[in-house]
Amino acid sequence: MSLPTMRRAELPDAKQLALLAEATFRDTFAVMNTPEDMALHCRTSYGEVIQAREIADPRMLTLICEDGGKSIGFAQLRWGEAPSCVVARAPGEILRLYVARDYHGRGVAHQLMRACVHHMTEHSSDVVWLGVWERNPRAISFYKKSGFTEVGEHIFRVGSDPQRDIVMARALV
Repeated sequence: MSLPTMRRAELPDAKQLALLAEATFRDTFAVMNTPEDMALHCRTSYGEVIQAREIADPRMLTLICEDGGKSIGFAQLRWGEAPSCVVARAPGEILRLYVARDYHGRGVAHQLMRACVHHMTEHSSDVVWLGVWERNPRAISFYKKSGFTEVGEHIFRVGSDPQRDIVMARALV
């Protein structure tokens, strides 16, 4: 097996990114949500046009992790406003960080996180923050191991279901 590589997403990646984003979201959350809420969320969050718009957005950065040319994970970073519980001069958000199920436990999430922190630092962010569903203990544990601490909460809608996300933040030196 080759070592996974990381690169910035480009517009031609939008279709593959949409497929990967929806597949990883469904793999992670489908068993804990209704099929109707999953379908609505995926329809409004993933698709070639939606991902192309995100890739082109100058306030966002999308990173793709590949193994032998196959997309196995991705992260999306966003700069701008943060919830009031995030105390920062120049906050940056990890909007999404997902790894294909077959690659869990292989260090891909750690590689993506290192890249996220690197790009946040390059962008002069002093704090990086994210929201994680309170019912996702694996992700919460990963973020704690990555230096994040709980600073608050916000609502994240999956379809028609308002769910509690824990807001976690990490200072960047």
